[in-house]
Amino acid sequence: MSSSKNQSLIADLQWRGLIAQTTDIKALEQAMGKPITLYLGVDPTAPSMHLGNLVVCLVLRRFQLAGHKPIGLVGGATGLVGDPSGRNEERSLNDEAIVFDWVSRIRKQLESILDFEDKSTGAVLANNLDWTKPVSALEFLRDIGKHFSVNQMLSRDSVASRLESGGISYTEFSYQVLQAFDYLELFRRNNCTLQIGGSDQWGNIVAGLDLIRRVEGGSAHALTVPLLTKSDGSKFGKTATGAIWLDPAMTSPYEFFQFWLNCDDADMPKLLKVFSMKKVNEIEDLIEMTRKDPGARVAHRELAREMTIMIHGQKACDMAEAAGKALFGQGEISELDLATLDSALSQLPRVEIGKNEPIPSWVDLLAGSGVVDSKSAARRIVKEGGGYLNNVKVVAEDFTPEKSDFLHGKYLLLRKGKRDLAAVVLI
Repeated sequence: MSSSKNQSLIADLQWRGLIAQTTDIKALEQAMGKPITLYLGVDPTAPSMHLGNLVVCLVLRRFQLAGHKPIGLVGGATGLVGDPSGRNEERSLNDEAIVFDWVSRIRKQLESILDFEDKSTGAVLANNLDWTKPVSALEFLRDIGKHFSVNQMLSRDSVASRLESGGISYTEFSYQVLQAFDYLELFRRNNCTLQIGGSDQWGNIVAGLDLIRRVEGGSAHALTVPLLTKSDGSKFGKTATGAIWLDPAMTSPYEFFQFWLNCDDADMPKLLKVFSMKKVNEIEDLIEMTRKDPGARVAHRELAREMTIMIHGQKACDMAEAAGKALFGQGEISELDLATLDSALSQLPRVEIGKNEPIPSWVDLLAGSGVVDSKSAARRIVKEGGGYLNNVKVVAEDFTPEKSDFLHGKYLLLRKGKRDLAAVVLI
């Protein structure tokens, strides 16, 4: 691997704003003159990764595309303990069976992000329970714990902030020792010489570097990625309904696609740089398009497609995009599957009708949904030609839908004009 290619990777990460802290960056660049092995650890604290995890996972993917070998470590052991970083209170501990289930789910998500087939750079999946569980408490204290200074451990930001806010348990206090042990084991087993993580992991990663030096007399590197925030300073990846997850059962492909499509214009340059795998010149072109014509949302749609295809696949992306268009009369809504409809209509004003109840008229339904203030206003919409049922224009004020009009036997889509929508649900 040429040093120029290596330097271009570091330069690319810097251009994208993806480097918060590193050890000696010139030494890292020199080491990367040849392929290296690096790792990222993800703890199973939920059934799925979220967009914050994805930021760092994509950095791991960028290293792989540049010719390096990635290890995706899912913390079956550390997930049982809990990382104090970024928290003001003790984490609730989950049962082993739950953690093990979450480990398997997150491993599958990593498989959609990294390439496991390439002969030279194929990714490796690891679980730190494999080397932690066989070690007894006495062995761990004697062989690993003796290398840690309590004074240094107390000075770590994650520990210091918890002490100031009321205290920390020995369990979470020991987390940094476990993570350092991971780095030592991967250094031994896989010649892993770089650990990456979010910027809140700096202290834990440096602890691993110290342990490698003390136990093996070896040297390795650290690189952290900034925690991503919006232009207004709020945390990225959070919405009114909660986090944006990678699991389609927790955040549907439609919701996932719409999240990117509806991102603020001011955030788009940063989001393109952080998430898109496109080249610099392609991203700069998209940023310029957004600046000149923000209403076209070209960059938003490109990023929505790229991310949805990566995480959920081409078919799910096509369906999510088709749903967005179909809701507003730009596509055939009857072609959408039920799961996509469930997601697409979930946030709309709705009217619920029992299966054995008579179906009200379109005017009654629209008024009942709250989209208009009264039945007379709904009638006026029909007279003016702005009323639709399942994207078909309603031409009579007394029009009443039939059971056969319900999409998948469950939904009617009401539309007033171009953008005001409501759902009718048969329950």
